[in-house]
Amino acid sequence: MNSASPPNTGLGSVCLANAQLILRNRVMRGSATITDGMITEVSEGNNVPTGATDCAGDYVMPGLVELHTDNLERHIEPRPKVDWPHLPALIAHDAELASTGITTVFDAMRVGSILNAKAGYAPYARNLATELLNTRAAGHFRISHFLHLRAEICSETLLDEMAAFGPADRIGIVSLMDHTPGQRQFRDLVKLKAYIAKKRGMTDADFDAHVANLKRLQSTYAAAHEAGAVREAARFGAVLASHDDTTAAQVDVSHKNGVRFAEFPTTHAAAEACRDKGVAIMMGAPNIIRGASHSGNVSAGDLVDADLLDIVSSDYVPSALLLSAFHLAARWNDLPRAISCVTDNPAQAVKLSDRGRIEVGLRGDILRVKTVGTVPLIRGVWSHGVRVG
Repeated sequence: MNSASPPNTGLGSVCLANAQLILRNRVMRGSATITDGMITEVSEGNNVPTGATDCAGDYVMPGLVELHTDNLERHIEPRPKVDWPHLPALIAHDAELASTGITTVFDAMRVGSILNAKAGYAPYARNLATELLNTRAAGHFRISHFLHLRAEICSETLLDEMAAFGPADRIGIVSLMDHTPGQRQFRDLVKLKAYIAKKRGMTDADFDAHVANLKRLQSTYAAAHEAGAVREAARFGAVLASHDDTTAAQVDVSHKNGVRFAEFPTTHAAAEACRDKGVAIMMGAPNIIRGASHSGNVSAGDLVDADLLDIVSSDYVPSALLLSAFHLAARWNDLPRAISCVTDNPAQAVKLSDRGRIEVGLRGDILRVKTVGTVPLIRGVWSHGVRVG
């Protein structure tokens, strides 16, 4: 996959010295040098060369790689039915992620709509994607942005919306979403009602009609939409992901579809099935930090303890990504392994081989982090060698 970056500004060399470098398999006291956007030297020792930044023992680690975030949607619709101007929303989203240490993001956009005003699911992805790609091409972003299409199986317009995209859009991920009430993420209709009725201002009758309509859509379209979305992902050259797998049978279908990673499996059994099939397992940082799923599904902590976690996503709280990694480090007593869950592992899952580690020849996406107790505080963010935070 090609990189998506701010233009190289030719600012020369940056050396972060006397740091605790978090490498792939160990933490080493040393320095890392970035020249013209790339890591050109990694050396051991506590010396501080002339012109280098003395990190005084702070951690230096790879920039975070985020595969699934709802944050852009929050910026373009800060309140239900409030459509915020997209360019300032894109810039604010980019700046927020940079401030939290995320240097690569796959911006999630829903494709597949419900043509019912009360449901609140109108098409938007194509226009927003075009604006994002234009903003990226103009060099206005601080960090790397890729597209992630969230393919809603239970919709009326999925395949028509996906047909508007092509290989030139450089879509990184297509995730297969089935939000039919009573299964997967929302097996508990009480929790679904509490979430969506408040968000969309639905009465009890509205909610009941919405549930009935989604079940009808699944019955009518699910098989054709799933098969079509898999074909479209192949046409785009995108990595395929599943979402909210609950049973081993669902994981088997995902595996046969060619899924490389599973977003937020909802049960221990589904996570075990992913491990058996060689499908990478992603869980949400808020779940790790809170110790529970907000939807009542499996606790990420249970999967962590069972060695059933590969990738962490910030999901709906960008700042949670780095914090969750340090939670994992304390739980596993293994900082490099924990940091890999938010850097190298997600990069490998989406076939980005040029980032995610502090190694000579890779991109200069680097964070300087100080800890206060067990809480990481960001003291510097470099994206492709340019300081952005």
